Amino acid sequence: MPSQERFLSGNLALAEGALAAGVDFYAGYPITPSSEIMEHLARELPKRGGTFLQAEDEIASVFMLIGASWAGARALTATSGPGFSLMQEGLGIAVMTETPLVVVDVMRLGPGTGQASKAGQGDLMQARWGRHGDQHLVVYAPTSAQDCFDLAVRAVNTAERLRVPVVLLSDELVAHTWERVRVPERVERAERTPFLGKGPPFHSDDPRVAPPMPALGEGHGVLMTGSTHDGRGRRFTSDPAVHRTLVTRLWDKVHLHRDDLAVVEEHGVEGAEVGVVAYGSAARAALGARELLQAEGVRLGVVVLKTLWPLPEGPIRRLAERVRAIVVPELSLGQLVLDVERVAAGRCPVHLLSKVGGGVPLYPSEIAAQVREVR
Repeated sequence: MPSQERFLSGNLALAEGALAAGVDFYAGYPITPSSEIMEHLARELPKRGGTFLQAEDEIASVFMLIGASWAGARALTATSGPGFSLMQEGLGIAVMTETPLVVVDVMRLGPGTGQASKAGQGDLMQARWGRHGDQHLVVYAPTSAQDCFDLAVRAVNTAERLRVPVVLLSDELVAHTWERVRVPERVERAERTPFLGKGPPFHSDDPRVAPPMPALGEGHGVLMTGSTHDGRGRRFTSDPAVHRTLVTRLWDKVHLHRDDLAVVEEHGVEGAEVGVVAYGSAARAALGARELLQAEGVRLGVVVLKTLWPLPEGPIRRLAERVRAIVVPELSLGQLVLDVERVAAGRCPVHLLSKVGGGVPLYPSEIAAQVREVR
């Protein structure tokens, strides 16, 4: 489709992507470094017939999203680490009630209040596993302002198509980097399966297909609960078979789409001596390191993960089979590295390059130095 080129920060590009995908409801609480998303949508949503609400806190925000989604809205909120922690119970309810919504977490340094305006990548495990119980959701991670736009569209479409909450895991450096972004006139919008009054709203014979979703106010009399329930929504809190059937289907609904959900870039993997696996701002630095090392004749292969859950294991495994060692650069004490070690499964050594504190980015020169060392 025809597109225009705009100069946008990652946060603004993400907000524009959400609007392009049809987001028409936002509830949130301002928090650094995500606040520009909220501010932009506060201005733009009312102009387009949408709804903007500043909630009293992040707990209220995520539950407002659940209600709005069940009323038929495409719902999104944005936060950072402390607020993301407060949203975990609501996200668990959204998983159990199969409520499509998108939560943007623009990561900063923690724990606690941490360093509010500084970049970090310490929320990866929380994005995947922050809720209690057996559960699955989808996690995307942008590396650039263009990714922020494109993955915002993809996140909304994934949520609507699979009836699942989606986390968009950005970080302060990506959020506040200004770049040229191609903005198409129109983007493809996935639609949730409408409920026509027949069939169960919480069951599908094919676990890959989300059940049809009724909307509040249509008179269907649908039961909705966060407790264990059958296909009609009726509570069954003592029957092991009902619970097993429900949670297995909720898991499979995401897991069986892992290949469709995978967004990965591979740079120079064929013939590489050393590999790097990274995401977010660390991946940008890894691509810069590859350019530095090319000039020295060092062949570096870089796998950029833009889907973090379900984890695209194939590209990591293939890289591990080809290279002498893998470096995992992270703005944390090491979270992604645990997955890379598991998938590499002894095929090659895996080395963590950790950088934490002060919001200082990982530089290409630092990654290049680590690659030289392990080579």
